[in-house]
Amino acid sequence: MWELTKQYWKDMWNTLWSKTTIDEKAIATLEEIQKRYKLTAKELADVGNAIKQVGNQIDDIPAALKGKKRKGRKTNMGKNAQNPINMNSKK
Repeated sequence: MWELTKQYWKDMWNTLWSKTTIDEKAIATLEEIQKRYKLTAKELADVGNAIKQVGNQIDDIPAALKGKKRKGRKTNMGKNAQNPINMNSKK
């Protein structure tokens, strides 16, 4: 009877350890999938923003073909401006 009980506990121990390895692999795989999903979602958001910026700049092409000047940056000429910036000024 003792041998049977001893063998039972050995079998249970092996079963538990074998399931733990599979569970750990499954958990590691799940974490990797979640990590890749977050990175992919972030990258797709960046691509969406880039496409939006391109779409906003496409409107400038007809004006450029007509020979109009670029709009460029706005000047910082407020009352408290310490270093006014004017990108369109001629030096």
